[in-house]
Amino acid sequence: MAQPSHFINTNAPPPPPPKHLELHYNTQQSFNYANKSAPSLSSQSSPLPSELSRTPPDTRASSVMNLSINGDQLLDHSHLKPGHKASLLSYAQTINMYRENAKKTNSPDIQCDFAIFMVEAAKPIQEEDVTRWEYLQEAEKLLKQLAARGHAESQYYLGNLYASGVLSKKNKNEFEKAFPLFVQATKHHHADAAYRAAKCYEDGLGCRRDYSKAVQFYKKAATLNHPGAMYRLGVADVNGELGLSKNPRDGVKWLKRSAEAATNEYPHAIHELALLHEKGIPNVVFVDLTYAVSLYVQAAELGYAPSAFRLGECYEYGKLECQPDPAMSIHFYTIAAQQGHREACFALTAWYLVGSPQVLPQSDEDAYIWARRAAEKELPKAEYAVGYFTEVGIGIQKNPTEAVTWYKKAADHGDKRAIQRLQGKPVEQKSEKKNGSQDDCTIM
Repeated sequence: MAQPSHFINTNAPPPPPPKHLELHYNTQQSFNYANKSAPSLSSQSSPLPSELSRTPPDTRASSVMNLSINGDQLLDHSHLKPGHKASLLSYAQTINMYRENAKKTNSPDIQCDFAIFMVEAAKPIQEEDVTRWEYLQEAEKLLKQLAARGHAESQYYLGNLYASGVLSKKNKNEFEKAFPLFVQATKHHHADAAYRAAKCYEDGLGCRRDYSKAVQFYKKAATLNHPGAMYRLGVADVNGELGLSKNPRDGVKWLKRSAEAATNEYPHAIHELALLHEKGIPNVVFVDLTYAVSLYVQAAELGYAPSAFRLGECYEYGKLECQPDPAMSIHFYTIAAQQGHREACFALTAWYLVGSPQVLPQSDEDAYIWARRAAEKELPKAEYAVGYFTEVGIGIQKNPTEAVTWYKKAADHGDKRAIQRLQGKPVEQKSEKKNGSQDDCTIM
């Protein structure tokens, strides 16, 4: 399954300070950072997505709402000075104002929002800048205080900060600190925390690996309608994982429940059900290719790359009773490729090599670009193709030295054609696609 990852954008500008309580601020308005999460735990053995789940908006009282004018979040204008010397408060002054306002309230939600804001403000700052670590230390201190008072969102968010390594100057994942916080938040019926605790138990992150405990926490999260937890239980039942005996009937029930609660972050159960309806399970799931395609479409609409890629194949080769349709194939390949799916990137290479009348203009340059993207994700046949393009001069200037570099990478990953090319065998010329598919394309 796909394992999405998170990265801090160090080039992004700092987030605008939110408007909060007290003084000249409107007491009903401020920014909500409640659902912003730190980068995820690493996942090793589990097929689950490792991306952080975010707390649904209705799971805690929101102290804030979004303000925007033309898409930009603004402070009110009561602090502006009249006359030719009019100016906004500096960024540091607005943070100080927010800090003072947060201190004046006893609301843990508001104080948690401020701590989260400080983390978000720190992320764009360079790591060597002392201001970054001052912000993070202040946020950590406040979150610890709130966590000690039993505030579930603070426990969960602080746990994620430790797990992601954001609070470590060495970028170390501090699972031993994160795990107990997830467990504490679970006691307050925090669905995401229960899911994260289960992942820790499954993968032995910050605790001893314990499948029975993992199942216990997955079930806790599932009772709170967490789609990721229901998906994991479904896969475990179908395949007999996590120490469970195979029970396809119960597994499918979990998958259906997860599919009903699917989100852009957790569309995996829809894809899994589609796979099951392709092959079927005797006396449990019947084969229904039309329904499988409809499920793939649902998952693709949620941005799930494997489903979009599968549809691209179906409409290119006429699989699963789909009529070949170049436009639909390219459409779904593009959805998957934009998510970084390496096979989809390479499929677009083939389409661009020959184009499709009234659908896609032929472009060697675009073919090279998509092949390069797939090759950078270490797809062996894409590495070979980039070497071929570079040697022959397709979409890029000829460069025999660079071509050899790519051939070596492909050979190291087991591509037989690359091995043969390095042994001095001649390069074949590219051929045209026939009948709108990749089958007759020599380099594919």
